[in-house]
Amino acid sequence: MAAPTTQDPRRGAGRWVPAAVGLAALAGLAWAVRDVPAALGGRLTGARAERAARSPQFHDGTFRNRGRSRSIAGAPDRDLVRELIFGKQQRHPRRPVPVVRPGAAPTPGDHPELNIVWYGHASALIEIEGRRVLLDPVWSRRCSPSSMIGPKRLHQPPVELADLPAVDAVLISHDHYDHLDLATVRALTEGQSAPFLVPLGVGAHLERWGVPEHRIVELDWSQSHRVAGLTITATVAQHFSGRGLSRDGTLWSSWVVAGERRRVYYTGDSGYFDGYAEIGAEHGPFDVTLMQIGAYDRAWPSIHMFPEEAVAAHVDLRGDLLVPVHWATFTLALHDWSEPVERLVAEAATRGVRVAVPRPGERVVVDDPPPVDRWWRSIT
Repeated sequence: MAAPTTQDPRRGAGRWVPAAVGLAALAGLAWAVRDVPAALGGRLTGARAERAARSPQFHDGTFRNRGRSRSIAGAPDRDLVRELIFGKQQRHPRRPVPVVRPGAAPTPGDHPELNIVWYGHASALIEIEGRRVLLDPVWSRRCSPSSMIGPKRLHQPPVELADLPAVDAVLISHDHYDHLDLATVRALTEGQSAPFLVPLGVGAHLERWGVPEHRIVELDWSQSHRVAGLTITATVAQHFSGRGLSRDGTLWSSWVVAGERRRVYYTGDSGYFDGYAEIGAEHGPFDVTLMQIGAYDRAWPSIHMFPEEAVAAHVDLRGDLLVPVHWATFTLALHDWSEPVERLVAEAATRGVRVAVPRPGERVVVDDPPPVDRWWRSIT
């Protein structure tokens, strides 16, 4: 009779260990992308799609800029992927970005009557004549459809969303992830009662994320909405949109916030174009402009401004004080992290433009702005 055989336990392990590793990898991948389908947002259907189709900005199924522009112009003399991986630019500060917790917000009867609180990147609060308007709020750790991958914050938000004062309106400039964030929108839907004012089509994303229809106000360029005694107008910009593989299914805009006495302009994301002079002539002059200065490159010159162009646009807009935004929070381009503000301050000095460069969370009193102390140099 043949001797009984015994199985080497190591041979069994050799079969199930790779399978377990594979299952763990799949589970990890599923965890990393679990929030992606919802983050992609909604699609234009029904009355929303019909309204978009009637817009002068809508042609052949997509929204378009007024002039000829391309989101990527290309750089035949450069390998952008290689530069992204091996480039020598200093894309992160060497020390932590200083964050200031804002003091108590002024009450409606207090003076001064116009302040800006910059929370980082494009997120900011306009305090105007006793009202509050929140711009492009993004509080998540990453500007990405996934909470596990994508550009990560260089600093924490200066204040928790739950600790924000009650706001009268939330403005969204366009649907890119660094300006429109699923988790932040859901938190504001729960914790605030203000309407969301958005460009045409962006309401589809908000609707999918649970924002009540009565809190969604969609505007085309040159359309206005009255809220809390303010007139808020969607104005032209030169950019693009998209949260997935399709492009330009929703509109992008800049914004004018006008009270009885004070006026504020916010660029959103935009390249430099002749629309700034037109906005300045129609809606200006502005007490303060919030100007996009970061994430530029000559490979995409039509859709993000260089710092010198931001100063030129501020002049076109007939602005008084310039507050730069869209820098210092997310690394979205190949330049040094502090290059945008260095170039901006130099150009503003050359052209005699008043500038305030707050730390994230620092309140700027527009009528008495802090001096430019170049705080970023101490952490570069």
